[in-house]
Amino acid sequence: MNEETNSPYNQPPSFPGNNNQPPQPQKKPVFKKWWFWVIIAVVIVGGIGALASGGGDSSQSDKPSVGVETSEKAKEEPTKPESEAALDTTPESTTPESKVTETEQKPEIPEATTSQKNAVRSAESYLSVMAFSEQGLIRQLEYEKFSTEDAEYAVKHVKVDWNEQAAKSAKSYLSFMAFSREGLIKQLIFEGFTEEQAEFGVDNVKVDWNEQAAKSAKSYLDIMSFSRQGLIDQLLFEGFTEEQAIFGVDSTGL
Repeated sequence: MNEETNSPYNQPPSFPGNNNQPPQPQKKPVFKKWWFWVIIAVVIVGGIGALASGGGDSSQSDKPSVGVETSEKAKEEPTKPESEAALDTTPESTTPESKVTETEQKPEIPEATTSQKNAVRSAESYLSVMAFSEQGLIRQLEYEKFSTEDAEYAVKHVKVDWNEQAAKSAKSYLSFMAFSREGLIKQLIFEGFTEEQAEFGVDNVKVDWNEQAAKSAKSYLDIMSFSRQGLIDQLLFEGFTEEQAIFGVDSTGL
């Protein structure tokens, strides 16, 4: 019995540093367990999905932000209709407001009546064939049975230079009878020209007053008899100067 007990084959195995206690079974590391890799796989798949969805959202979120800014700017600066934009580009002087102001400032001119239009045409026709003063043309239109109002309207609405008309009238008178300077001025005033117009007309015709005195003296002698002094006095009465009258009488041989 003792031999069996003391036999080395019957002794329990000894473990160094462990007080002869049997070693505990060692645990596997976590990363060597199957469920650890399942969790890792699930996390990776979930992360990839999240990144994919997040990237799409971020790209989409950037686009609406531009739209939001654009819409906000559109709200702050509303687009103008084309008509208003055209008005903004026109100068201030041609804006409807300025046109209205100009229209309000200008007096309305009534449209001419048919009778007034006819009077204007008649006045233009007379001026095309002979010279008239303003008053002379009014009298002529009244003679043609136009009313005074229509005649005055016509004279005010024709293009005419009354000084030029006075010069034409003076030239016309001198073409068929003799006048002194003073006598011709009086004749033009009688025709309705103003004194200034008459003087302008007489001073703007080419005339030799000595020659006019000679023609006038001859004309008087053709219709009646005169003494020398009597003819000189008649020419002085007609407005010739004494020198012109003497020249005229001398030219007749009287």
